[in-house]
Amino acid sequence: MTPPTSLATAEEIHGHLVDQLNLALRRPGMYGGELAVRILLDHLLFVERRPDAFARQRQEWEERGLWSAVGVSGAFRDVLPGRSHDCDVASVYAEFALRRGWLKPDRVLEKEDHDALRARVRRWAAEDRTWADVTAEFGAPSVLFGGTNPLYGKTLGYLSEDPGQPMVVFHLWNGAAAGADTWPPEHEQPLLLAVRFGDGPFRRSVTLTPEGERRKPTTAEPCPPR
Repeated sequence: MTPPTSLATAEEIHGHLVDQLNLALRRPGMYGGELAVRILLDHLLFVERRPDAFARQRQEWEERGLWSAVGVSGAFRDVLPGRSHDCDVASVYAEFALRRGWLKPDRVLEKEDHDALRARVRRWAAEDRTWADVTAEFGAPSVLFGGTNPLYGKTLGYLSEDPGQPMVVFHLWNGAAAGADTWPPEHEQPLLLAVRFGDGPFRRSVTLTPEGERRKPTTAEPCPPR
């Protein structure tokens, strides 16, 4: 086989991987979920000659309760309902991508607006809310993890123009009651189950809405085969 006459430069490869990562974070189910995101991270860190950076991040997540034998997805399994947590997991990896300078948000909030959001969002989540309620109150997200179809769950991330501030994450779910196997789901809009932000222990960073408390799994669901 004749070798190519010209190969992509390191900068072109890096830019391509960053673009692919941003696509995979926004539509994780289409790209292969957590494993696909991990592979893209590994490639990017190799190109940047920082292969140990993810090991340090994984250790931090483990200390915070955000890492399990099956990765980040295991941390959500006994907090939020459903067997797939691709969008929830993508929001966690997006925070790592943000710190590395890889994440490309669709918009950012002015610092004052983001500070105000953080100050009141936990109280705001003390009532049941929907996807439409979140966007009506806080505007379009900086990153939408998941598609725009309201029949499916999704996760919304809100970023400050100050890169040192944490992403505020809204976890939304749509589906049927536990044990039921119906389609389409019983809800016209995804339901807000939890708000998450902060670098402390995972459980303390999560505020469940009343609906989230009602739907919180009583026991962790079995892990899907990998």
